[in-house]
Amino acid sequence: MSHASCLCGAVSWELEGPFEWMSHCHCSRCRKAHGSAFATYVAGPAAGFRLRGGERSVRYESSPGFFRCFCECCGSVVPGDPTAGRIFVPAGNFADDPGVRPLAHIFVASKAPWYEIRDNLPRFDAYPPGIDAPVLADREPLDPPEAPRGSCLCGGAAYVLTSSPQRCVNCHCSRCRRARSAAFGSMLFASVRYTRGEDQLATYTLPDAKRFSYAFCRVCGSPMPRPNPSGGVAGVQMGSLDDDPGMRPQAHIFVGSKAPWYEIADDLPQYVEYPT
Repeated sequence: MSHASCLCGAVSWELEGPFEWMSHCHCSRCRKAHGSAFATYVAGPAAGFRLRGGERSVRYESSPGFFRCFCECCGSVVPGDPTAGRIFVPAGNFADDPGVRPLAHIFVASKAPWYEIRDNLPRFDAYPPGIDAPVLADREPLDPPEAPRGSCLCGGAAYVLTSSPQRCVNCHCSRCRRARSAAFGSMLFASVRYTRGEDQLATYTLPDAKRFSYAFCRVCGSPMPRPNPSGGVAGVQMGSLDDDPGMRPQAHIFVGSKAPWYEIADDLPQYVEYPT
C-alpha cells in the first residue's frame, strides 16, 4: 500500500498494487497542469484506490470528457476518475517508494524546448503502441508574441516576462514535488507582468516556511508566478511557459530529498540543498 497527499494535506489517498505502468508525459496539458517539465503518472487497479478528504478536490475538464483534479487549498494535482478499472495517480505526491520505476517518455513531440531528455528510456511522440486514444493538438497561446509568454491550462490567466531570466533550477525538495505533483519543480527567476487573469489566481503559503509561497489558477489549478506588486523578480514555474525563455536549467538542488523513483541522467551540478 502506497500513501500520498497534496502539499497541504487536505486531500490524501492510498493505492494498492500491483502497479502496471509509470511514464513521464511531456504533453503541453500535463506541463501546464503541473507547472513542470513533465508529469509522471502511475497506473494501478481502481479497486485498490482509496481517496481521503476528497471534498477539497476541484474538477476541471481540460478536454472533452477528461477531467483533471486539484486541491482547492494548495493547487496540487490529485487523482481524477478511474478509467476501465484503472486509476492513474501523480507520482510526485507519494510519501514513500511505490516500488515501480518509469518505463517510457510519452508525448515527446510536445516536449518543452528548454528541457532535454538525457536518459535511455523509450520515447514515443504520443501514446505508446497499443493505446487507442485521441491525440489532441497543443493549445496555442492567445496573446501576441511580444515577449516570452506563459499561461494557465484554461487560458484565463496569462503573463509575459519583462526581464531576462536571472537563474533557473530543478528543485527536488519534497515540497516542490508535492506542490507540482511531479518528479521535481523547474523554476526560472525573472520579472513578469500579467496580461490578464491576475484576479483568477489563488495564493498558497506553506505554514512555517520562510520562502514557500506560490500562486495557482482557481479554475484549472495550474501553478503560476506569484504576482509581485513591486515589479521585482518572481519565481516562474517553467511548465506554464508558452515560449522558449532562452535559459536552460543550470543545476539540480535539494537532491538529498530526490524522489527514489527518479534518476538524474544529465551532467548538471547537483546540490544536496541550496547551492553554496
